[in-house]
Amino acid sequence: MKKVLSRYSPIAAAVAGLFILSACSKSADTTQASSPDTDNQQILLVDESRLSIYHGVDLTSDLSHLSDNQREMLSLLIDASKIMDDLFWKQAFFEDKDAFLSSISDEKVRHFAAINYGPWDRLNGDTPFISGYEDKALGAEFYPHDMDKAEFATANFKDKQGLYSMIKRDEAGKLYSVPYSEAFKSELMKASDLLKKASTLAEDESFKQYLQLRSEALLSNDYLASDMAWMDMKTNPVELVIGPIESYEDQLFGYRAAFEAYVLIKDLAWSDKLAKYAAFLPELQQGLPVAEAYKAEMPGSDADLNAYDVIYYAGHSNAGSKTIAINLPNDERVQLEKGTRRLQLKNAMRAKFDTILVPIADTLIVPEQRKHITFDAFFANTMFHEVAHGLGIKNTLDGASTVRGALKEHASALEEGKADILGLYMVQSLLEKGEITEGSLEDYYVTFMAGIFRSVRFGASSAHGKANMIRFNFFAQQGAFEKTEDGLYRVNMEKMGAAVEALSELILTLQGDGDYDGVAKLVETMGVIKPDLASDLARLEAASIPVDIHFNQGKKILGLAD
Repeated sequence: MKKVLSRYSPIAAAVAGLFILSACSKSADTTQASSPDTDNQQILLVDESRLSIYHGVDLTSDLSHLSDNQREMLSLLIDASKIMDDLFWKQAFFEDKDAFLSSISDEKVRHFAAINYGPWDRLNGDTPFISGYEDKALGAEFYPHDMDKAEFATANFKDKQGLYSMIKRDEAGKLYSVPYSEAFKSELMKASDLLKKASTLAEDESFKQYLQLRSEALLSNDYLASDMAWMDMKTNPVELVIGPIESYEDQLFGYRAAFEAYVLIKDLAWSDKLAKYAAFLPELQQGLPVAEAYKAEMPGSDADLNAYDVIYYAGHSNAGSKTIAINLPNDERVQLEKGTRRLQLKNAMRAKFDTILVPIADTLIVPEQRKHITFDAFFANTMFHEVAHGLGIKNTLDGASTVRGALKEHASALEEGKADILGLYMVQSLLEKGEITEGSLEDYYVTFMAGIFRSVRFGASSAHGKANMIRFNFFAQQGAFEKTEDGLYRVNMEKMGAAVEALSELILTLQGDGDYDGVAKLVETMGVIKPDLASDLARLEAASIPVDIHFNQGKKILGLAD
């Protein structure tokens, strides 16, 4: 990747021939990270080519089978999603979104800022790409910027580790929490009203019930009932994921959830093909390559697996790299009682496969193994990643905490690493049982290897990117692949299987033990891009292979009335 030049460096600006941008307004909150002085000009800190790392894709789907009411309902769901988008801006960035974007005169830079929801490059370690900004706060806007971990640890206040609250200071400087339902009351009331109105147009009773309960949850800050109702939906052709969901944006502790939304159309034919796999979870749990204590919890039996076309992303889901599969809810109570639902976003997945994964394979994989790069394998590896979130355990063996609570800011990276590696374990197991009949094990292994190169480009600020760095370095140690004199990679089939088993055992043990120090050491030593891999990523950049995709989306793209 291009080196990020030092801020305010006139030499760097001259050498790179970089843009001069108009200034942003100064933040009124003096405790926030610095924003540019109004008398200064902003300098682009990266090479112009960095602005083109996202490949544009029209987000469309066939809506011809939907009724007029359903199409009207989609419009309302998109309107509610736009509110989630605005709320995420407030959680991610301390300046006003519209003022910030309008202050950037160069269209390409403004577009890049919109994709990143602020002045920090999410796929380059959250480093600022325009001058005048310090490094992004690890706690984003969930916490005061002048608060450190030590102060938080000794403070005593309500909802300290809550998913759905912002941390503020009172006039005396003491920390306190504000529920999202209060902090964002006016916006959430509007979103709630839109969901209620949409529920009157819903033709599926379970979806109607979910929309009503979710509208109430936005105002009550209690999402359990709506999460349970979401698990019960089986026949709805239109799908919505909305609210504060993932905690990746909180890189300080991993406690706080960020607002996001997905509007989706169910692919009934593909979903029918996938329905059988979730039933194997209890059996696969028992076969995990780890001691019995680390697989004692039994996954919920009410989980399901479906394929969708996604037609709208908003908020956290739309920031930087784009999600291509969803595994929810995150609430451990729901997971243990009912399992989870896995949503495969087929149209987004196909876009990444065609525009990114295939070109990566053509650049870094030996020619004789490129035939094993298939969309079916990519789809399955991604799908079983989501299914594998249901494997392992959710609570530490000593019963003192959830795994997520014990591992704090490292929980997300390790959980993503677990899902990746156990997803491949599931593929191996189901191929051996004859339940997967498409393709060979080599298809899944080689496609998985190419997928590591794709995801590691998301950078250290991404839980997925960090998980892939750990796996690449672990596989290298285990000899799961070899590098030829030509600088191309060849998967070693025999050693790959052994590496999958060894890494599965390591991750499941760290999670079950709630071993924060052990995970921190693993991330520090293995969650890094070493020189050899850095040179390979530079080759991908030189070949102008996109790092990820961004979406041209909305009602106009879909042909919906505004």
